[in-house]
Amino acid sequence: MTSGAGYLERPAPSGLADVVETILDKGIVIDAYARLSLVGIEILTIDARIVVASVDTYLRFAEATNRLELEAVGPKSLPDMLTKGVESTVEHIAADVVEGKIEDVKDSVKDSVGEVKDAVTGAVRGAAEKVGDKVDDVLGDDDS
Repeated sequence: MTSGAGYLERPAPSGLADVVETILDKGIVIDAYARLSLVGIEILTIDARIVVASVDTYLRFAEATNRLELEAVGPKSLPDMLTKGVESTVEHIAADVVEGKIEDVKDSVKDSVGEVKDAVTGAVRGAAEKVGDKVDDVLGDDDS
C-alpha cells in the first residue's frame, strides 16, 4: 500500500472484534484422533473435530468433510468394540499356539532325522566292514 507521496502506509491496527470476525468468517478447525490400547485390546478411541466458526462456515466445513451424516460414521457400540477386542486377542493367542506347535514339530523332525542319520551311518559302517571283511577273505584266499 503506497500513498500518493510514495510512502508505505502502516496497516490499520486490528482489535479483538476484527480477530473474532476473521475467526468466525474463516473458522478454526482442530482435528484430533487418539487411541488407547492395553495388551492389544483397544480400550478407548477419541476422534474429535473442534470447530470455532460461524454457523454458515461450520455447515460448509461439515458438508465438505461428510460430518453431517453422524449416524453413518458415528461411534461403534460397546458390544462391537468388545467383539473386535476379543477377536483380536483370540487371533493373537491362536498365532502363539500355532507357532509353538510348529516349533515342537520342527524339533521332533530334527530329532527323528538325527536318529535316522545315526542309524543309516551305523548301517553303512557295518556294511562297509562286512564288505571289507569279504574283500580281505577273497584277497586272502588268492594269496594262500
